[in-house]
Amino acid sequence: MTADRAHWQPLAGVRVLDFSVLLPGPLATAVFADLGADVIKVEPPAGDAARAVLPAMYRAANRNKRSIALDLKQAGSAEVVERLARWADIAIETFRPGVAARLGVGYATLAQHNPRLIYCSLSGYGQNGPWRDRPGHDLNYLAAAGGLAFAGQWGRQPARSSLPIADVAGGAFAATAILAALHEVGRTGRGTELDLGLLEATLFCSALRHGLDPDTDPSGHLFAANDIFETADGQFITLGLVEEHFWKNFRRGVRAFAPEVDAPRFDDNAGRRLHGDELSRLLHNLLRTRDAAQWLELFAACDLPVELCVTPAAASASEQVRARGCAQAIDGETFVLFPVRADGGAVPALRSAAPELGEHSAQILAQLEFGADDIAALQGAGVVR
Repeated sequence: MTADRAHWQPLAGVRVLDFSVLLPGPLATAVFADLGADVIKVEPPAGDAARAVLPAMYRAANRNKRSIALDLKQAGSAEVVERLARWADIAIETFRPGVAARLGVGYATLAQHNPRLIYCSLSGYGQNGPWRDRPGHDLNYLAAAGGLAFAGQWGRQPARSSLPIADVAGGAFAATAILAALHEVGRTGRGTELDLGLLEATLFCSALRHGLDPDTDPSGHLFAANDIFETADGQFITLGLVEEHFWKNFRRGVRAFAPEVDAPRFDDNAGRRLHGDELSRLLHNLLRTRDAAQWLELFAACDLPVELCVTPAAASASEQVRARGCAQAIDGETFVLFPVRADGGAVPALRSAAPELGEHSAQILAQLEFGADDIAALQGAGVVR
């Protein structure tokens, strides 16, 4: 890696207009911003709701972006929207179906100003169908897509993750689709309207993991020895004893003080599954006999897949994450950027922390060639904050 290749910015020069709020849309545009795109976040006068509801998420998902506070309900915003549309290569929105059009930022309106525009709508259930107008959040999409039908741990009831899986999947799929459309517009010169429902994004993941057989074994994806275990000091560790060689390594490591794991009924996966309830109890009781640090040392010596459950803050400070360079700091804040390295070490760039509401309004209007008097008039009328 050469000195001028310390940062990977393949989307430098790409212009993104971001009308989205909360997580799915901002996640997609955070990826673009990390990779060098110029992302303008168009916020209502009150700002993205995440600023107040989940401020840590807001700041993480909106680094490397600029903010303009624009009241789309005022007629005076139309000229600003037109110039933004002509400026942009990509636009993304997360309103309920029909709302973007009523506010003057729907695909038909923006495409009139810029036929090459790639326009992505992220909504809960998509732009058509009988559920299109339903309200929803991540948990609802997970439920409707089969993501909460089965347990994640042996012998437990289904439970949700702390990670909003539908939102994360939807944002990632949106970024993928937009980049595909960006490639296509370079070949055809024609823009694209993209319609992504978070229900379908989650169903895509559920179907990959569990299939679509109505008689799916509800525990077929589980292994009693692939679980989260509490230790004597109240910490939690994860063991991933799925493959046969890991189970054999585990047996060798603990048989001196836990000979019951050598019972013939646990010799193969079929036996461990048939006697899974017994094995799960055995392992949970065993792991509670020592502190986490003792188990980690023993299991590492046995070449077992084991990790301590830590917070994101602790994870970002780990020697592995520091060595990989995906956590970067600016103005006293640390952010984890798009987690891919290029050419042996080039990483995405952290150029700025998340913007304050409307921080770049005047700058953006000037860039769109509004004069000083026009900017003052827009601000005075409350069209722009």
